[in-house]
Amino acid sequence: MKTRIEKDCLGEIEVDSTKYWKSQTQRSLENFKIGKELMPVSIIKSFALLKKACALANFHFNKITDEQCTAIVTICEKIQNGLYMDQFPLHVWQTGSGTQTNMNLNEVISMLGNEYTQKNILHPNDTVNKSQSSNDTFPAALHIMIATKITNELLPVLDEIIMVLKRLEKENEGIIKIGRTHLQDATPLYLSQEISGYRSMFEHNKKQILQALDSVYELACGATAVGTGINCPKGFDKVVDDIIATETKIPFRPDDNKFHALTSKDACVFISGALKSLAANCMKVANDIRWLASGPRCGIGEIEIPANEPGSSIMPGKVNPTQCEALTMVSVQVMGNDSAIGFAASQGNFELNVFMPLIAYNLDQSIQLLTDSIHSFTIHCLTGLKPNKKVIEENLNNSLMLVTCLNPVIGYEKAGQASQYAYRNGLTLKEAILELKLLTEEEFDEYVKPENMITI
Repeated sequence: MKTRIEKDCLGEIEVDSTKYWKSQTQRSLENFKIGKELMPVSIIKSFALLKKACALANFHFNKITDEQCTAIVTICEKIQNGLYMDQFPLHVWQTGSGTQTNMNLNEVISMLGNEYTQKNILHPNDTVNKSQSSNDTFPAALHIMIATKITNELLPVLDEIIMVLKRLEKENEGIIKIGRTHLQDATPLYLSQEISGYRSMFEHNKKQILQALDSVYELACGATAVGTGINCPKGFDKVVDDIIATETKIPFRPDDNKFHALTSKDACVFISGALKSLAANCMKVANDIRWLASGPRCGIGEIEIPANEPGSSIMPGKVNPTQCEALTMVSVQVMGNDSAIGFAASQGNFELNVFMPLIAYNLDQSIQLLTDSIHSFTIHCLTGLKPNKKVIEENLNNSLMLVTCLNPVIGYEKAGQASQYAYRNGLTLKEAILELKLLTEEEFDEYVKPENMITI
């Protein structure tokens, strides 16, 4: 391997001559050989957008030349489009401020920009990082990543699952099924009403996520090292944030208190909590679906879901609710990520939080996993969900909780006596009522009508 020598305040270091990074990236590579987790591509692309906006702002304030600005913008746009990703090799487990990732961007952009112009006009610190500090760029890039990834990827799949559930509601109108509470039989409801509960969960999740995003729109740009804005022109934050907002069509704005922007990660905790809420609802819906589809002969079996692949290596013909299982595993992972994010956010010592790479990694994973798993669950499971009307009707007619509608007629105690008598003696509710002489057959048929037990 051919190498070149790079220098910094600590001395000289060898770097692979085919790479576009310099000494700080190389030192991080050598000093933090921890795990296999790399900084997410999404944070690298968000950094590139931020560096482009900062270059345009620096040009606006006459801090860099037009040629320098053009070179930085050109390279940043290439990185935003997914080029040069092999030039960003740093691990998550590095300095907690993310300084080395910031410098990785600065170094790569400066070398590529100089190659692009065939001039030595860019310096990692003096030009690409001008008016910035790692302490404000990493939290800004983190917020950009969260907001863009949720807006462009997660929210569309929430709209997708809501739309499919609305269709299922309409298709299953009028089907009466037995309800269940405490895993025990309860009073009837329409299948469409049960599905509407699932739909409303995701609608509420969407509202909660949008509410939490409002804090994420606040960026730390202009805070520089400790929040005082040293070496940064006044108004720099507004110019940068307006450029980013225009490109992303997301309403980014300056954090009014830069000291808060650097040391607190409360916005990350808040949005992670909204993601955890979504994960909790995903867990509930996926579990309901697999219970209701359990069988095909010895389970509840009130609904049918698509058979996507063989479920057993030893039991021929077995089909399992695999999409439900994948979604529930994702839910558990997101809940675990949320715990780590909460712990990390509590570690803001004095003027800076130094757990930001962990927060970035966990949030990126949570958003990605939820996006992918909800979409997969929707197209491979929900879209093919069908009612098993025969089983639904059998369960409904066999339920003892239909006795609830007789409370106003024979009273709670006699109704309870009839229910228990039917259960102990293996009778239907009607047979028990008649044997106990609580009602005539005509009276029972008049009062016990499942459709009259449902309030819409």
